[in-house]
Amino acid sequence: MIDRRLIQNFDWAIFIVMVVLSVIGVMTIYSATRPLLDAEQQPFYIKQLYWLLLSFIFFIPVIAIDYRWFIRFAYVFFAGGVVLLIVVLAVGRTGMGAQRWIPLGPLSFQPSEFFKISFILAISRYFADIEHKGLLGFREVLKMAAIFTILPFILVFKQPDLGTAMLLVFVFLSIIIISGTKKKLLVVAIIIAFISLPFVGNVFWDGLKDYQKKRIVAFIDPDSDPRGTSYHINQSKVSIGSGGIIGKGYLKSTQAHLRFLPERHTDFIFSVFAEEWGFLGSVFLFLLYLFIILRGLDTAKKARDTEGRFLALGVTCMLSFYFVINVGMTLGMVPVVGVPLPFMSYGGTALLSNLLAVGILINVRMRRFLLFY
Repeated sequence: MIDRRLIQNFDWAIFIVMVVLSVIGVMTIYSATRPLLDAEQQPFYIKQLYWLLLSFIFFIPVIAIDYRWFIRFAYVFFAGGVVLLIVVLAVGRTGMGAQRWIPLGPLSFQPSEFFKISFILAISRYFADIEHKGLLGFREVLKMAAIFTILPFILVFKQPDLGTAMLLVFVFLSIIIISGTKKKLLVVAIIIAFISLPFVGNVFWDGLKDYQKKRIVAFIDPDSDPRGTSYHINQSKVSIGSGGIIGKGYLKSTQAHLRFLPERHTDFIFSVFAEEWGFLGSVFLFLLYLFIILRGLDTAKKARDTEGRFLALGVTCMLSFYFVINVGMTLGMVPVVGVPLPFMSYGGTALLSNLLAVGILINVRMRRFLLFY
């Protein structure tokens, strides 16, 4: 029998905001991709609607099952995720220069999108297990990095999926800092980072694909190749700037409809939205994302156990990273790294993983009143 308190404490506010963002995403995808150049191709917005419906089907058990059950099997999920990352490098489908997808009948899924959820589950359980040890020292941090971060980072980086690889490091470091570390460790870490920066930079640079290197060069010098690598970001700026204060109106974004803006339904979907709805529409969109982020932090604060607190923090850090990097990417403030805008960018696996992440937030918040024994 379902505890009525769970239903009463369901977070309708964050659920409604998530639905609103998803609907805005479908509308913007429709606007950005019409008309299709291939008449026989299924419209992107229809595919996104299918994934949205599928995501809500999986969303229900995620909020219905106590999150402590997911924590109990966190290491199993993590190990399974690592295996899938290895499989995708061996037999994964290649598209647009990246090997990130595993075919599954008529569909294909991106293991790295699901792995980030299992990654957050695993480090949340680990932090809960070592909570009694107090502030983290150098050995604990190094052990955590070796167990949870280094191998997944390499596997994701090799796909290549630079955005998700950076996300894993960001979430890992964020939770470590928030959880509490010794001041001496932070000082030593900063010194080591400065000393090793040239060496790490060279290794990192050599590991990048040619198109990734060109993106970084274009970020540093946007005028270096205006008709080539810099074309994406320059057209994105034009699209956002032409929206003005109130925008051109829905279905009236010329940069998207005339095909000047590349990747307009995925990485640069915010540019299409900003052109159609302008500065005021963008502010409204930012407030929706800000609400989710603040709600996530509040959920972490009110969680009744360590596992719930770190789960909420991990999910909030993940969504914050994607939002900041994607918008910064479209504005030319960070290099183009292929990071989608949560709930809005076209991509079924990304949409599913983001809805499941919010489902975890709601799960933790619903059960904040329970006494655990």
